[in-house]
Amino acid sequence: MRHGRAKIDAPETLLAPSELRYLVLAAQREGSRALSRKLSEFKLTVSQSEILLVLDEFGPLTLKGLGELIVCEAGSPSRIVEALVNQDLILRTPNPKDRRAVLLELSSKGTSLLPQLRKVEEEIDTETASLFSLEETQALTASLRRFLGFTASGPVLDRRFEQKRIPIQAPNRVA
Repeated sequence: MRHGRAKIDAPETLLAPSELRYLVLAAQREGSRALSRKLSEFKLTVSQSEILLVLDEFGPLTLKGLGELIVCEAGSPSRIVEALVNQDLILRTPNPKDRRAVLLELSSKGTSLLPQLRKVEEEIDTETASLFSLEETQALTASLRRFLGFTASGPVLDRRFEQKRIPIQAPNRVA
């Protein structure tokens, strides 16, 4: 089936009822599909890749701590973690601060995948950024943050990205 270009450049057009919700849903699905295609060569799902990248950046973590930093899974990521342990990509180690808990960390095999996973993320980010001007990116980001601000995902995104956010400066104007 061939897909034609949608009529998207019509700012004077009003939104149809429910269209915004479906636009957000479609954008998420398209992004997930694009990422899935790129991750297929590593035999990883989008959720598995996210967990590996989060463990690299924030790990070692408890299962609860991991769950507080990922977007891919609303509840406990135990099922996804179990699959990654079975693939020898994650190790479970005793938590020295709490003998009842274990820490999750990347194995050497998991660590060896990181450069390729970062490259995939960079490619997706570059492709996405090329669709929007800086002003459009700022407006879209602000709108989505506001949209998600009162959801369970809002605090997760803040915990995950707050330290990475860089102030955007307006271009210097020559007087």
